[in-house]
Amino acid sequence: MLNFAQSSAVLPVLLLLVSNIFMTFAWYGHLSYKSVPLWIVVVVSWGIAFFEYCLAVPANRIGHAVYSAAELKTIQEVITLAVFAGFSILYLKEPMTLNHVVGFTLIVAGAYFIFHGPIST
Repeated sequence: MLNFAQSSAVLPVLLLLVSNIFMTFAWYGHLSYKSVPLWIVVVVSWGIAFFEYCLAVPANRIGHAVYSAAELKTIQEVITLAVFAGFSILYLKEPMTLNHVVGFTLIVAGAYFIFHGPIST
């Protein structure tokens, strides 16, 4: 059983994961439906994004008890990359190139520095 401090650390990450799945579909899901008029795509995307906000806002509110705003944003960006990579491969059927992998790895390396304190000079 998780105590309050542990759940405050884990719950925001889980909420951000699910919210990013919704947002990825809101932003990129329509690419498989190019014949649908743009105004319909925008309205449907807004509807999907509403559910993303219902998860992301509480994730940040709960998470700020444990993480700084910069750490929350970093967590969200790393999750976004992971969700997007899976989405683009599985849903959009687009290849993940070596350039993508290197670029995403550099972003994750940046996240490492966010969580490991100041660099000594």
